[in-house]
Amino acid sequence: MELAFWLLDITYGVIGNTPELRLFGITDDGKRVLVLDRSFRPYFYVIPSGDVNAVFNNVKRKLEGKVLNVEVIKRKMFGNEVDAIRVTATIPEKVRELRELAAEVPGVEDVLEADIRFSQRYLLDMGVKPSNWIVVDQCEEVKGNYQVDLVCLAKSRPRMIEEHKLPSFRVLAFDIEVYNPRGMPNPDRDPVIIISTMTKEDGVKMFVVDDNKNDAKIIREFLDYFRKYDPDIVVGYNNNGFDWPYLVNRSSRVGVRLALSRMGNPPEPSVYGHWSIIGRANVDLYNFIEEISEIKVKSLDRAAEFFGIMKRSERVLIPGHRIHEYWDDKNKRDLLLKYARDDVVSTYGLAEKLLPFAIQLSSISGLPLDQVGAASVGARVEWMIFYEAVKRGELAPNREERPYETYKGAVVLEPRPGLHENIAVIDFSSMYPSIMMKYNVSPDTLVLGDCGDCYVAPEVNYKFRRSPEGLYPGLLRILVESRRRVRDLMKKYPENSPEWVLLNERQRALKVMANAMYGYCGWLGARWYRREVAEAVTAWGRNLLRTVIEKARSLGLPIIYGDTDSLFVRNISDKVDALINYVNNELGFEVKVDKVYRRVLFTEAKKRYVGLTVEGEVDIVGFEAVRGDWAEIAKDVQENVAEIVLTTGDVGKAISYVKSVIDKVKAYQFDIDDVIIWKTLDKSLNEYKVLTPHVAAAKQLVEAGYKVGKGDMIGYVVVKGGGAKLAYKVKPYILIKDIREVDVDYYVEKQIVPAAMRILEVLGVKESQLMEGKAGKSILDYFS
Repeated sequence: MELAFWLLDITYGVIGNTPELRLFGITDDGKRVLVLDRSFRPYFYVIPSGDVNAVFNNVKRKLEGKVLNVEVIKRKMFGNEVDAIRVTATIPEKVRELRELAAEVPGVEDVLEADIRFSQRYLLDMGVKPSNWIVVDQCEEVKGNYQVDLVCLAKSRPRMIEEHKLPSFRVLAFDIEVYNPRGMPNPDRDPVIIISTMTKEDGVKMFVVDDNKNDAKIIREFLDYFRKYDPDIVVGYNNNGFDWPYLVNRSSRVGVRLALSRMGNPPEPSVYGHWSIIGRANVDLYNFIEEISEIKVKSLDRAAEFFGIMKRSERVLIPGHRIHEYWDDKNKRDLLLKYARDDVVSTYGLAEKLLPFAIQLSSISGLPLDQVGAASVGARVEWMIFYEAVKRGELAPNREERPYETYKGAVVLEPRPGLHENIAVIDFSSMYPSIMMKYNVSPDTLVLGDCGDCYVAPEVNYKFRRSPEGLYPGLLRILVESRRRVRDLMKKYPENSPEWVLLNERQRALKVMANAMYGYCGWLGARWYRREVAEAVTAWGRNLLRTVIEKARSLGLPIIYGDTDSLFVRNISDKVDALINYVNNELGFEVKVDKVYRRVLFTEAKKRYVGLTVEGEVDIVGFEAVRGDWAEIAKDVQENVAEIVLTTGDVGKAISYVKSVIDKVKAYQFDIDDVIIWKTLDKSLNEYKVLTPHVAAAKQLVEAGYKVGKGDMIGYVVVKGGGAKLAYKVKPYILIKDIREVDVDYYVEKQIVPAAMRILEVLGVKESQLMEGKAGKSILDYFS
């Protein structure tokens, strides 16, 4: 029979001495299917340094009886044709041993592609990608003990078809709350007290322990419900970092086998730090929020507010370290339950916003849906390059450790400090990808010697063949043309219809992946890394931006600031239009007005400004508000000062606001949570040679009987007394008995005032005005 399905997950097993690929999917009519393919075998390449036939014979003798086949095959390496020896193994587990044996053979220069995961190797060779529709022309139904509707054995190669639609998914959001009277909870000791789920069909369900905190019971109830609902996609917020490892370890501790996969296995850690639930896609939404720069604080409540799912003012907010207090106090327990409900509703709401984009990233990159968020941007781009390389017969270089090296980057102009009104930001659309396509910049087109027909990069003088089209430009052109096709297709559907939304997410993902190509060029972990490629692209970029700056000046258009691929200019419409026409028509690059600021404030530092757009949004770029080593109160002060200055035009009001915060702090009118400073232990305590504040706090926790280790977030407060060094003046927040222990002078002088002054000092405000309350001026006095 013919079987068409949307590919959700892939894994493999070994039956006897035969590897078996397992492709889990969903059909158009909603059946959950598993396609088995036993026809594929693992392989790798051996590159000879001398006579290929001699090396071939030596490799064959060395591996005789251990492999299925050894053959010589033509391939390309950085665009040049080479003779490669392909070694085909019996099962994936043998590849590492065979690779080492082959590397010992005299005349072997390198062994390539031996580190590609078997399931991903299969997808690459078949030319199919997850999160796409796949057809198997001949598939024979077989028996199998899996949680699916149909199991069949492939009798033909799978092939990918282009279908702009999605199957009907079952999506389950989940979240756990843990009893934590000792701070950081420990699954060997601390029970799970609430497991919350939300689905479209059943709404919110909550599994809550009894007063004896018997969590084995609720874990079993959750397991039963999970298997009955049978989700295709499971979503959480930091579930890879906390919920799954904790729940799996806790289940093991209380004797419950957490058999959640469609093969009856518990979740297990996998590549990129994600947790795999075989046959389903486990998606950690936190991975995607981490990449959204507009969300400064990455907590679930702030992410949900950013996307308009739930306002922070309308939900219950409980600091994580106080969960146990709300459980122990029965008068507060309902608030804890409401908090847990708000968390899972927020998680489900985020999934509705983020999953469509995640699915398209998976579809384009070739990484399975459960891996694509956890993978780095570089890894996503690399798998996309892999597919194109396989089509071209291009071998993938090995990943290697490279020493850190710098090269000249983009043009960044010195900003004009002060306040500016009516500023347009002119933005190049995909500057670096456009340069790579225009000048055929790619590792396989780089010419290190003489070249008669090459593009030559300015300043650095690296040469790139004009033809044939290189790996990077070719892939970029596919992405650009695909995006153009998708955007044309969008015009056929009403805006915000399901089809339009799906296509919109696809064009957005295509754009993101194209823009990430340059970053991959300069990523030291890249297989196809060539420093000359990255250097040449930035050189052409600098040359382009300087040309545009000269044109702007010749037009009499004042430039306030410039950075990489954007210029901040006075918003004089006819001159802005003339500059845009020049770049688009004469230089052949696409630019547009990205945004217009009603007011923007620059400091003397590059990449640091705050602006108020004409739509009323406040942008804060390069300030402490985004850093993790400042207390929440300092972050709030800085954000509020920026908003007051830009929206009201009243510096005096901003000064008064800061003074009011200082007065409240000195009167101890704040919550302990406002002054906690959070820092992660990035190594074990005994590895630290210098006593920093968070290490000092961690050592106090250990002395108090708490378990602390690498990766833990340490929350500490600066208290009165101690020595001159800050590390001697800190205390873990959990050990604070009285808020009056807090050193309020430290928070005023080292946190609140400096955070405010980063913005106000550009306007001529002195620290003494914040401390003493001298009158401020109108913002109009500071216009440039």
